[in-house]
Amino acid sequence: MIITSKNKLGASVSQIEVLQDKIDQARNELKKVIIGQEEIVDSLFLVLLTKGHALLIGVPGLAKTLMVYSLAKVFDGDFNRVQFTPDLMPSDITGVDLIQENPSNGKKEFKFVKGPIFCNILLADEINRTPPKTQSALLQAMQEHSVSQGDKTYDIESPFFVLATQNPIEQEGTYPLPEAQLDRFTFSLKLKYPSFEDEVKIATLEDSFDQHLTPKMTLSELLEAQKVVEAIPIGQELVEYAVRINFATRKDTKYATPLVKKYITWGAGPRASQSIVHAAKAKAFMEGRVSVSASDIAYVSHLVLDHRLVMNFQGEAEGVTISQVIEEIVESVK
Repeated sequence: MIITSKNKLGASVSQIEVLQDKIDQARNELKKVIIGQEEIVDSLFLVLLTKGHALLIGVPGLAKTLMVYSLAKVFDGDFNRVQFTPDLMPSDITGVDLIQENPSNGKKEFKFVKGPIFCNILLADEINRTPPKTQSALLQAMQEHSVSQGDKTYDIESPFFVLATQNPIEQEGTYPLPEAQLDRFTFSLKLKYPSFEDEVKIATLEDSFDQHLTPKMTLSELLEAQKVVEAIPIGQELVEYAVRINFATRKDTKYATPLVKKYITWGAGPRASQSIVHAAKAKAFMEGRVSVSASDIAYVSHLVLDHRLVMNFQGEAEGVTISQVIEEIVESVK
């Protein structure tokens, strides 16, 4: 440990080590049922530690739903799943006012019935299958952890995470997520097919294997770990490094790379710089450190920027990928 001051991190060295060990136990427990997606699992924990949200992109059958459900079990948190469909209404997610009779006086009055968004981990399944009006119902909750209904605002208990899934294959009947909503997701995580060896292990698993998961970390311990991560110090030069990487995604800045100038229409906004810094702290914490390195910044930049850059038509026509653009940025920015 480099930093031992309780005043700076809000916890003693022993408390920090206990929290780091709890995170490791939770990750290992989740990896018992999620095989071949180690980097995705680790990235989900980075999201949890930064109080963020994640967008999971992958073809059907890659255990996206199981991953989110199992994550809730590992923390013994409340889990709700919303299947996004074209006819889904905002009130189906946030809740609705219903007229009910007050048993004390017999008068009829409105009572707010909370929707599935009031939980610790919300799985927004196939979020791009519902119209933008319903997608936007998540915006306030994701940013402010609250829901407004009429003239009242209802708080969502912390911790609260939205983990949304997208199917990259079927595009018919889908609605692309608005940039404003995409920006609310800390990470965009692309799931790949497992290796042959991993798929052999998956094929032999029991149907009820997820029932054997046991909670390894309480929600209060997760909240405490979030506070420690937030308090981890980071040098000014590393913050400027993160901002330079983000600035390099904008073609009108001096940091812009050749691929950005040629193929990117819009770069990432200031929220991306915040996410890079916060995620780098979380990565250091998960690796048993309380100091951030430049490699932490470079690593999380890929996860933070992937869904925030807008490719122009020329880039799409020539088959240039956002990942290639980000790789060039990370390699060129010093």
